[in-house]
Amino acid sequence: MKKIILSIAALTLLCACKNTQLFNINDRYKPQKKSIVVLYENDVHCGIDGYAKIAGLRDAIIDSDTAYAAVVSCGDYLQGGSSGAISQGQYIIDIMRSVGYTAVTLGNHEFDYGTPRMKELQQKLHAPVVCANFFDIGAAQPYYAPFIIRRYGKTRVAFVGACTPETMRAESYSFYDEAGNQLYDLREKTFYQIIQKAVDDARLRGGADYVILLSHVGEASDAMNIDSHKLVAATRGIDVVLDGHSHSTIPYDEVANLDGKKIKITQTGTQFANIGKLLITTDGAIYTSLLPTADIPFTNTRVTQATDSVKTLLEQVTTRQLSSCDYALEIIENGVRQVRRAETNMADIITDAFRHNAGADIGLYNGGGIRNSIAAGPITYGDVTNVLPFDNRMVVLEVPGSLIIETLEKCSAKVPEEDGNFPQVSGLRYTIHSVSHTVSDIQVLDAASGKYVPIDPKKNYSVSTTDYYSSGGFDGILKDCTVLKNTTLLSRDILADYLTSTLGNNIGDAYKRTQERIKIIED
Repeated sequence: MKKIILSIAALTLLCACKNTQLFNINDRYKPQKKSIVVLYENDVHCGIDGYAKIAGLRDAIIDSDTAYAAVVSCGDYLQGGSSGAISQGQYIIDIMRSVGYTAVTLGNHEFDYGTPRMKELQQKLHAPVVCANFFDIGAAQPYYAPFIIRRYGKTRVAFVGACTPETMRAESYSFYDEAGNQLYDLREKTFYQIIQKAVDDARLRGGADYVILLSHVGEASDAMNIDSHKLVAATRGIDVVLDGHSHSTIPYDEVANLDGKKIKITQTGTQFANIGKLLITTDGAIYTSLLPTADIPFTNTRVTQATDSVKTLLEQVTTRQLSSCDYALEIIENGVRQVRRAETNMADIITDAFRHNAGADIGLYNGGGIRNSIAAGPITYGDVTNVLPFDNRMVVLEVPGSLIIETLEKCSAKVPEEDGNFPQVSGLRYTIHSVSHTVSDIQVLDAASGKYVPIDPKKNYSVSTTDYYSSGGFDGILKDCTVLKNTTLLSRDILADYLTSTLGNNIGDAYKRTQERIKIIED
């Protein structure tokens, strides 16, 4: 009886889409053609509690014996929280290996620890990695297989992988050596053609009946003018796009391809808020839907054990209390990542920590590098690691005022839209004009007088930031600046030290609201 109840529950989830047939439980013992279910996730960013559920749901579907089931990832799993940061991705790989993925593709944050580390971790995953556009420089073939074929009954399904070429801009340090020589390539200029070739090969050489694109490209055009909608419009032969990168929550959308055929695009959001379900019915119809992860009653014992083991290891490091706060330190407002388009109190405290630690004129940090808020109450090392999970180290640069002006203007140009390069600051004030996309009233704090004075374009300022910028972040604007000081101090440790050594047991009211460093005017 217990097994029958489990199967009925699995079928209820399986048939959540409109017009999906509900199979009779008694038919499981009769020969019949099965539908195919592909469970998908994107941008998990170390939200490890969802892995046991996606594996458990797959197991329940397989147990029902009415459908084939697969689990795939659309990228950005290695980074975004303490479980990734503390182990440089190893803990995440350990959990994912216990899931048993059918296929995964690369997200931009798989490159955060450097490309050699990424390659090392993928070998330990014991699952096929597909990415049609990642090449060692000068290579004729991509480093990973552009696609794999999986057979479900008599149906052959191809999983093609694609990673956004924007990664070469956002994580540029992973694509060049210290001398500036390019080592790896995501083929920006021929991106659409490369994906088309992979799709064609999957059809012709692989004999694929269906082509599913595991895409870490996103819904919004990046600086390279590439997005998943343009990708669909420039290609033919893809049946459905399981997308990622932009953290969008899209149960179902359609975009016309090169032949005018409507192709489905879907995304699950981020950090396992939802698990995606792609259903290919017995008559060939395709449906996509999102299942709230919290509502899924199934878990996989093996994955749960792996997750619990990681939590135990993390607890030994992350439970140390650093300080406390009577209010939340926020990066999100009304569901929008405010830290990527405006000043927040979380960003204020981080940039102050950088400026204070280095004794610099200015503290500078990109909003996209600040990943989580901290709730009111005790603040632990784990909280700080979740906020600043990347292994970036502090550097102090000598930057002419003219380059500071250029950085502020270029990296705030998308306001009011989100941009991971949005410049959060300390020791600096400026005004953004969101219509003309200009900045004005840039002022630097004068240490002697304690007052803000207009920035001098010809003067050099000391800027405390991270090695992300000295190696090409912020559109490479600061890449050639003189390095006044290199350190081995991680961003999270700088913030932890500021909380304990400077602010003490309680932060007080200093950061209850933003410091009004960044003003935004709609003109």
